[in-house]
Amino acid sequence: MKIAIAVAALAGLIVPMSAAQAATAAPHDTPPAASTAPATTAAPVLVARWNFDAGATAGRVADTSGHGAPALTARGADQGALSYEAGPTGGKYVAFPALCSVGATACPRAMLEAPNDGDLNPGTRLFRWGATIRVLKSQVRGSSNIMQKGTNATGSQWKMQIGQKMGRAQCVVIGVGSPAVYMAHSTNPITDGAWHKILCQRSGTTLAIFVDGVQQGTVSVPAAMSISNSMPLRIGGPNFNTSSDMYHGQLDDVYAELG
Repeated sequence: MKIAIAVAALAGLIVPMSAAQAATAAPHDTPPAASTAPATTAAPVLVARWNFDAGATAGRVADTSGHGAPALTARGADQGALSYEAGPTGGKYVAFPALCSVGATACPRAMLEAPNDGDLNPGTRLFRWGATIRVLKSQVRGSSNIMQKGTNATGSQWKMQIGQKMGRAQCVVIGVGSPAVYMAHSTNPITDGAWHKILCQRSGTTLAIFVDGVQQGTVSVPAAMSISNSMPLRIGGPNFNTSSDMYHGQLDDVYAELG
């Protein structure tokens, strides 16, 4: 799904997408370009994008941003595998393994991973990371990690996840050299089985989350907070530990923009 994020021409207002539009939009519409993203003081550059339309070749998904980002590599544990499924209007999206039953001795898990890349270490610059997702509340256990780079133990982090209790989308950042965790979460749950476009944006002193083109939450962050680490980008989970917060839904159009 490439659901465009509309920006109002005046006063930086975001034009909302109706619930009906969000639920029925095809998962392979044109994605938001920098010029049509939420209004900011500077237009960012698309530095990475994986839309899954061509599926995978030898387990690798090529970047389609034109900026030369590394390919994603599929990884699995306990025979977990990803599937690339056709959308209603052409192209494909990726589906992750089903949620394991409680107490299962073997749990198929899978994720996508790209190596560390300078354009995914924004420092203090404007940075956006987005994905289009479809997931049910019954598929979420723990904090379901959609995408992340870094952990709370590696010096800094940016992340998108879904909270188990309320089923709301969450954007998380941690700065270099600080244990403080900053989180912006959506007003409404997104675990309704419809496709939703989630966008996280760090701009200056604000971390914001947008759902289907509508800003739903913000939190203040330090202006000098820097996000940079040597960790890979991981999509669909943080690791393969038995307690790992894996994502078990469907995913399309993962991208990052840097200002």
